[in-house]
Amino acid sequence: MKVSISCFAILLLSSGLLFSQSKLNTFLKPSDSLDTKRRNTVAITEAAMASATLIALNQLWYADYPRSSFKTLNDSGEWLQMDKMGHVFSSYQLGRLGANTLNWAGVSKKDQLLYGSTLGFGFLTVVEVMDGYSEEWGFSWTDMAANATGTGLHIGQELLWNEQRIVLKYSFHTTKFAKQRPNKLGDGFSEEFLKDYNGQTYWLSANINSFLKTEFVPNWLNVAFGYGAEGMLTGEAYDPLFLNQNRKRQYYLSLDIDLTRIKTNSSVLKSIFDVINVIKVPFPTLELDSNGRLKGHLVYF
Repeated sequence: MKVSISCFAILLLSSGLLFSQSKLNTFLKPSDSLDTKRRNTVAITEAAMASATLIALNQLWYADYPRSSFKTLNDSGEWLQMDKMGHVFSSYQLGRLGANTLNWAGVSKKDQLLYGSTLGFGFLTVVEVMDGYSEEWGFSWTDMAANATGTGLHIGQELLWNEQRIVLKYSFHTTKFAKQRPNKLGDGFSEEFLKDYNGQTYWLSANINSFLKTEFVPNWLNVAFGYGAEGMLTGEAYDPLFLNQNRKRQYYLSLDIDLTRIKTNSSVLKSIFDVINVIKVPFPTLELDSNGRLKGHLVYF
């Protein structure tokens, strides 16, 4: 299940506060030492947003389906694991958000990892429990494993390298499949962006200089390895209502830009770069699918 996060700029505008460029830079600059006011603001804001999101899910999503006693299910084979990639991505990005906000408040590195990087895993665990009490779904151990993988990717890199050398990213393009099942795969771009697994690609974007220490490659240039799938109208490979699915996995090799490594003294730009760095930058891309077909894309989204 995908969770959308409101843009930070909208939150600033809605608060009715007007900042000059210099004041906004000062506000966004991470604290060099523990700022208890900032820390408390982060804790209260995250708790409030998480609670509001869970209440909204319960009222607007789960309320439309009958409840059941708690149950588990094995959905590991569905959607060619694209839904699991979504769990890994969501857990990683929410953990990154949690750690970054605590860093802004000057919280120690240990506490950033303990209370910030685990934000995604904790939140998605609650969602998974809610699934467990729904007649339509169930508690999925493979979803939990995917959530743990995303959290582990963030924490592991911080412990090993003290930086995120490999970043999880996302890209999307519209497909013909959503029009065949708009109720399941989305009706319109905003729904398809979240629901149509056929158009989603998840990327491991690795910074070249972090590993090779070259002098001729820009510090912001990454090499990216992507995974996608298409031909899916249902979760399962066999469905009597959709017998002609030509399902295939897709593997990608491309370049990317780590926007957080672009040098700037502006805390505003750093914050903007950090937010939009979740999206893979379009580049020429090679694709190999599970049928053995190799093709190139001049620009791939």
